[in-house]
Amino acid sequence: MAGTLTVDTIQSDSSYASTLNVASKMNFAAGMQIGGQDATFGGMRNRIINGDMRIDQRNAGASVSVSGGAYTLDRWVYDPSASLSWFTFQQNGGAVTPPAGFSNYLGITSTGANTPTSGQFTLVSQYIEGFNTADLNWGTADAKTVTLSFWVRSSLTGTFGGALGNSAFNRSYPFTYTISAANTWEQKSITIAGDTTGTWVGATNGLGLRVIFGLGVGSSSLGPAGAWAGATYRSATGATNVSATNGATFYITGVQLEKGSAASPFENRQYGQEFALCQRYFQKLGNASYVAIGSGFLTGSNTSSNGYVKYTTAMRSAPTTTFASLVVTDRIGYDSAVATFTSTAGTDSLYYSLTCAAGGTPYYPNVLTVTSGTTGFLALSAEL
Repeated sequence: MAGTLTVDTIQSDSSYASTLNVASKMNFAAGMQIGGQDATFGGMRNRIINGDMRIDQRNAGASVSVSGGAYTLDRWVYDPSASLSWFTFQQNGGAVTPPAGFSNYLGITSTGANTPTSGQFTLVSQYIEGFNTADLNWGTADAKTVTLSFWVRSSLTGTFGGALGNSAFNRSYPFTYTISAANTWEQKSITIAGDTTGTWVGATNGLGLRVIFGLGVGSSSLGPAGAWAGATYRSATGATNVSATNGATFYITGVQLEKGSAASPFENRQYGQEFALCQRYFQKLGNASYVAIGSGFLTGSNTSSNGYVKYTTAMRSAPTTTFASLVVTDRIGYDSAVATFTSTAGTDSLYYSLTCAAGGTPYYPNVLTVTSGTTGFLALSAEL
């Protein structure tokens, strides 16, 4: 069949769910559309991971105050200039009721009255991998239109802003949206024509696309809304600075970026699937007393151990590691705290070499685990 088949309405008793069911039975081919949306079902319609804010491996729901380049909930990074710690971040911070159909949100609260200078900025962003954006064909004449949609709630009202950007951040598209009522969930939708110029990362594991929400952005990072520019714009001219009001709140959930010229209902993936998608970029192994993380053996020095850790999910790239409250044990007579940990990592496993606080019997097998009575961990990060 030549051309594009568009079905604007399919009548059913159960609305969109039945529309999807009918469409799947009709066996649409890639490139066909339903109501302006790509009809390739069974894939990943939403390019945002953890858009409903339900995965929080790092903080387990606790409130955190973070600085430059630190992650809040999974896949959502706080990205300020000069490590500005102007906010607290918490899953379901403020304990308000999420919008219908959602159980979680990212709660952001300003901790002072900080008006950014020209060169200052504070952002919450998600960086999308090139493998998940290559089909948009940005940087070519065949660039695809996308729609960004989300639910937002703030104690402030007015015009707010954000931007999309490429990996080099020399192409950007500032956008605006309006919050009309304070402390009320509102759904927003922004349609963006794909960029036909510039350099965009293709089907690689590099950074393919930046999705940015401005929290407080100075004038040198602001640009006109609604157009692609060969500049590093992080938000739109005239946008409200949440950072400038002490105690101001900004809550967000249901973030979806999809191909097409209209927003469709949020793609609710299975929890296990969403968790595995997050673990491609970050895994926190352990978190409970004596949970086994890896296995190895003491070397001839009797205070060092070598071993192997298999990841839960294959990662985007070889991860960096951090750890807390780990122990090497043979569960018979040896139980020694881990003092240092180094590794040679691949994308699915790593080989480690560590030092122990106390010596044991050389060449005995052992287990790398979490210290009794703690929530120690081995964290693996392959974030973009």
